[in-house]
Amino acid sequence: MFSAWFWTIQGAVTLGILWGVMVLGVYMTYKVLNYADLTVDGSFTLGGAMSAVYVASGMQPLLAVFLATIGGMIAGLVTGVLHTKFKIPDLLAGILCQFGLYSVNLRIMGKANFAILNQDTIFTQIEALGIPSRWAGFAVGVIFAVLLVILIYCFFGTEIGCALRATGNNPDMVRAMGTNTKTMIIIGLVIGNGLVAMSGGLIAQYQGYADIQMGVGTIVIGLAAVIIGEVLFSKRTYFHRLAGAIIGSIVYRIIISVVLRVSMNIKIGITTDDMKLITAILVVVALVAPSIKDAIAAKRADGGEADA
Repeated sequence: MFSAWFWTIQGAVTLGILWGVMVLGVYMTYKVLNYADLTVDGSFTLGGAMSAVYVASGMQPLLAVFLATIGGMIAGLVTGVLHTKFKIPDLLAGILCQFGLYSVNLRIMGKANFAILNQDTIFTQIEALGIPSRWAGFAVGVIFAVLLVILIYCFFGTEIGCALRATGNNPDMVRAMGTNTKTMIIIGLVIGNGLVAMSGGLIAQYQGYADIQMGVGTIVIGLAAVIIGEVLFSKRTYFHRLAGAIIGSIVYRIIISVVLRVSMNIKIGITTDDMKLITAILVVVALVAPSIKDAIAAKRADGGEADA
């Protein structure tokens, strides 16, 4: 019994870290830029499709993920140009790009589902180094997550990174300082969608296939993880916030896995078909939690003043 639960949690943590790369991309656009980018549903699938097809062709798996990341960056560039240059509203620009990527992804794969079960992947290469197969995904996820958190944190300390953060907080001030906010928005979308596609490429290699529907709901999952991370983790520095995004993704996956396993054990009828409803509930709870916490703190403060 303990062993079954251990491997359930371990699998959830592994998926949480791999999806955490995507959450970093969502954090970049949603929190840093204050931009609701719906492109990510399409760019996640794009990364998975490109990674799977390149691996099947015999390409080095790490290079396949890199090229998948480039593909996601191009998708972000298209969305950014539609919004900044052609004045299309941000939500509509993301929807249009996501909509177009559906056909692009089908073109890349040639079919709705592309399997790479017998191909060499990043995870099989890690196994060849002596790491057990059950821990290969965890090892790859930790390596990517740690490197990306450090790189993004260092990037935020650069002049461009500071301008990017300021664009989301106070675009008027950024424009007054002579920085082109449109360029900053495009850079943020390019980086964000590149991270999302990178995650899609890793997930495709991890699960052994890419699917045209694998990106559906990505934006909601990403937002859920970001919000959960903010509720549970400190927001003192950007390093804490970036780490919190990864932790939020892990917690989200653990919650989903525990709910499914408990449902299976006590037979209450919850299946994977209910995951979107569970995700929506998690997002609502995470969004409401800070308000409830603040209300309780204010009530206690008022009670303390009354007693005094």
